[in-house]
Amino acid sequence: MLRSTATRSLLKSFTKAPTARSSFSAASIQFRNASPLRQVNNNRPQVRIAIPRLTTTSLLYATTKAGPPFDKIDEKAEQKLAKKPLEAHPDEVSGGSSVRHVFEKGQGEGVKGDEMTGAIKADLRTIRETFSLADVPKESLYIGAAGILPYAATSLSTVFLAYDINHAHDTGRGILFSPETAHQLLDLITPIQIGYGAVIISFLGAIHWGLEYAGYGGYHSYRRYIYGVIAPAVAWPTIFMPVEYALITQFLAFNFLYFADARATVRGWFPEWYSVYRFVLTFFVGASIVISLIGRGQIVKADHTLRNPVDYVKKDRDSQWEAFEREEKERRAQMVKEDEDGEKSEDDSEESKDDGDDQKDDKKEDKEAEKKDKKEKK
Repeated sequence: MLRSTATRSLLKSFTKAPTARSSFSAASIQFRNASPLRQVNNNRPQVRIAIPRLTTTSLLYATTKAGPPFDKIDEKAEQKLAKKPLEAHPDEVSGGSSVRHVFEKGQGEGVKGDEMTGAIKADLRTIRETFSLADVPKESLYIGAAGILPYAATSLSTVFLAYDINHAHDTGRGILFSPETAHQLLDLITPIQIGYGAVIISFLGAIHWGLEYAGYGGYHSYRRYIYGVIAPAVAWPTIFMPVEYALITQFLAFNFLYFADARATVRGWFPEWYSVYRFVLTFFVGASIVISLIGRGQIVKADHTLRNPVDYVKKDRDSQWEAFEREEKERRAQMVKEDEDGEKSEDDSEESKDDGDDQKDDKKEDKEAEKKDKKEKK
């Protein structure tokens, strides 16, 4: 393996070194006192594995014919130790004290519980330190928390109105509002949330311009100005989109700006606390948008039967036409009745006139009969 002239000279130099060969006793002591390797998984049975410390000298001796770098064994001393009887210590040594079971039930249970508890406590401590925002200025913290309230209010209102609409479809009556009123309120709340989101996204982009003007973290020109241009260019077209598409677009915009701000914080463009501050605010805003989407998705699909303001106008117009037709029919019926009554009165008047004429004729005949009787008597 090592047969070149350079390697041979190197081996000769190592063999002449006084510290090149280590004693057998020293090597055995190192082997016995070697520290065990740390296992990756503490849940597995702990088996002590000792590896002797290897040096460059020992490796070179292992590759040559000189043999291992050990001293000669003192055979006489070894014979004396072999003839010496072993002393018994029954109080200290038992049948199971020198045996280490590979799979032992109680092995490491207490340590495992302590490690689990410690890991949970460490995770809780990390979460508490992350959300404590101790380094954030109070003004930014209070104003940022107040900026979350409109999102929370609109999201909770969306969920409640959706539940009210579903409850009205199931029972025929809403909790507070009718389905039509709930839909009208929902159509007012959703544009407020989308418009407010467009304002906030534009504001987050404008922060890059302000820090560039102030020269915080140096001047970066277009590399920093581009964020202030992209933010409003993505945010404001969402007010013309359908509701679901607008909310999803704003959700992606908030996450993209958080990613950009986190990278900018690492580069030194922002204060050190800004990335954690943005993470907390983005988390609550994103959760509010997701809640709004879930609330709108829970609305039943039978809403096409609900009436909108146009339907109300059409219904009023139809009712007016129906009332007009009803009045027209009643007027016509009244006119027909009046005509029938007039004809009947004319017939009655003619009959009465005929009766009068008949009576007159009868009277005239009676008078003529009386005159005739008088003449006959004479």
